[in-house]
Amino acid sequence: MAFAVWFTGFPGSGKTVVASRVKALLSKKGIAVKILQLDEIRRVLTPEPRYTDEERDIVYFSLGYMAKLLVENGINVFIDATANRRKYRNAARKMIPKFAEVFVRCPLPVCIEREARRKAVFSPKGIYEKSGLKGANVPGVNVPYEEPLKPEIVVDTDKMKPDESARKVADAIIALFGSEAS
Repeated sequence: MAFAVWFTGFPGSGKTVVASRVKALLSKKGIAVKILQLDEIRRVLTPEPRYTDEERDIVYFSLGYMAKLLVENGINVFIDATANRRKYRNAARKMIPKFAEVFVRCPLPVCIEREARRKAVFSPKGIYEKSGLKGANVPGVNVPYEEPLKPEIVVDTDKMKPDESARKVADAIIALFGSEAS
């Protein structure tokens, strides 16, 4: 049976980088994974996002449901999304039997610095700056971010290099779900 792993943390914490590198490591071991990147999917669900609580409910619950459907069809899934409320991640956990949470932990000042210079493909640019200047709702700044209470895996990306974080996560996923995962 396939599995789902939710990568959560502040914007700029390194979720996308770590998830992509874990996918590559698992691929070398014959374990295929589809990454559901929220910023890419949001373009379809909410082409003109407002980042309200109601919109977040729709987007995050939809993301969890998409992951459930893929897992039911034998596809391993990484969910790359902040999911600022535990209820989003907990809903996915309830729907998906083989589920784990990776907390990509990084102090907010480091995330702000990283986000200012990143070149992500799908992510909105300058979100931390917009939270102050334009009042955008940004988790950790002016919208609460609820850290996972008992994540299966934690990586501190301010202390660990991306490859080190990826190896730790890949090893943990194999320990949790086995090297024979579909």
